Amino acid sequence: MIDFNPEFCRNESEVESKLIVSYLLPELGYQPHTWHQEVAFGNIRLDFLAFAVRVLPFTFNGGPPPSLVIEAKGPSTNLKNHVYQLKNYLRTLHIDYGVLTNGREFKIYERTGKNIQVLLQCPGHEVIKRIEEIKHLIGRDHLREKRARANDNLATESTKRKRNMKIITIYHNKGGVGKTTVSVNLAAALRNQGYTVLLIDLDSQANSTFATGLVKFQFEEDDNLKENNVFHLLESLERNPVSDVIRSSDFFNTPELDVVPAHIGLIEGQYKLNKIMTIKTRLISKLRPEENSYDFVIIDTPPSRDLYAQIAMITAHYLIIPSDLKPFANQGLSSVKGFIKEINEFKESIARPPLKLLGVLPSKVSGNSYARKFTFPKQKATIVEKYQMPVMDTVISDKTALSHCLNQTVFVGELEVPNPKSIFDYAKGNASAGVSAAEFEALATEVLKKIEVNHV
Repeated sequence: MIDFNPEFCRNESEVESKLIVSYLLPELGYQPHTWHQEVAFGNIRLDFLAFAVRVLPFTFNGGPPPSLVIEAKGPSTNLKNHVYQLKNYLRTLHIDYGVLTNGREFKIYERTGKNIQVLLQCPGHEVIKRIEEIKHLIGRDHLREKRARANDNLATESTKRKRNMKIITIYHNKGGVGKTTVSVNLAAALRNQGYTVLLIDLDSQANSTFATGLVKFQFEEDDNLKENNVFHLLESLERNPVSDVIRSSDFFNTPELDVVPAHIGLIEGQYKLNKIMTIKTRLISKLRPEENSYDFVIIDTPPSRDLYAQIAMITAHYLIIPSDLKPFANQGLSSVKGFIKEINEFKESIARPPLKLLGVLPSKVSGNSYARKFTFPKQKATIVEKYQMPVMDTVISDKTALSHCLNQTVFVGELEVPNPKSIFDYAKGNASAGVSAAEFEALATEVLKKIEVNHV
C-alpha cells in the first residue's frame, strides 16, 4: 500500500499527484482508462472525472453518466469557499458523488435529486485509516453495483408524485432585516432542489418583484406590471386567477421561478380591498386551484401589520422571521408575537390550522469572529429566553455578494436595465459568493426537515 502523508503535499499540484493519482484512484479501483484529468464542459473545468462504467467516447447526451468528480485545492485553501462550486458541478452534470480535498481535509458529497449532502469528512491524515469506509461509499465496484440496482428500480417505477402545497410567509415588522433577500433566495434554493415554487410579493415596495428581475422598464409608460399584479389577483374572486397573473423569472435563477409581482399601486389599492368583507381569505381561495401545481409558496411581506401582512399570515401554514438580532429588531418581536396571536385567533374562527413558527432566522449577521464568538450567542439566547421564540440553526451572514447579486444590470440597446441574479446563479461565476449560496442551501434543507417534506 502506498503511504500517503498530507504533510508532503505542499501545493495543489502535489495534492493531485500524491493523494489523488498515486493513492486514492487506484485504491478505489479506478484504472487509468476509467478516469480523466482536467476535463472541460463549456465554462466548467473539472480536476478529475471518474466512471464506474467505462464509456468511450464520453457524452452527456446518452449512456451512463460519470460516477465521481474530484476537486483538488492547495493545502492553505479554505474548502468552504468551494463547496457550492462542487455542488453546482454535481447538479449541472448529473454526477452522483464528489470529493473535495486540499490534502489536509477530505470530504465526500452525494447528490440525491437536487439535494446534496456530506457523506464523510475527515482530516487528510485519516484517509488511509478510513480507506475501506471510503471504498464502500465511492469505490468503483460499489458504484457499479449501485447503478445496476438503480436501473432496475427505474425500470419498474411508475408512480407519479402528488404535490402537497406548503405556504411559507417571511415576515418581521422591522425593515432592513433581509426579508426580501431571504424570500427570493429561499425560493431559489427550494427550486434548485427540484421543487416547484411560487413566489408572491405582497409588499407595496415591490422589492421581491425588483429582485427577481421583473422590472425591465425605465419609463412609466412602459410599466407592464401596473395592470396585472397581486392587487388584481386579490380584487376579484372570479377574475384574474393565479395563472393569469404569474410571471416567470427567466433570468433570475436556473431553473426559473413563478412570481406573482407587486406594484407601488398596492398602497392606494389597500383602501379598496379593505372594503371587501372576505378579502383576508381571498388569497387562500385563489391558491386552492393551484394546490397540485406547486410544492411551495413563499410570500414576501411589508414591514407592518397592514392588510397585506394580515393576508400573508392568514394564508400561510408556516412563518419565518428574519432578524439581525440587534436591539431594534428584537424589540419588535413582542409586537410580532401579538400579531401571530391575533392571526391564529382569526384562523381558528375559519377552521384553518394555526400558523406554525419555524423560527427566528439570524440574517445579515456579522462575520466578525469576535462578534460570532461572544455577541451572537447572547443575541440568540435573548430570543429564546426573553421572547420564547425558537431560533433557526441556519445563519445568513452579512455578505456583500448578497447585495451584489441583486444589483446586476445589463444593457438593452443604450439602456441599462436591472438584471438581478439569485445567489446561486451569481455564485456560478463568483467563487466569493459560494459561502452565501451554501447558507441558503442549508436554510432550504432546514426548512424541509422542519416541515417534514421528503426530498424529490
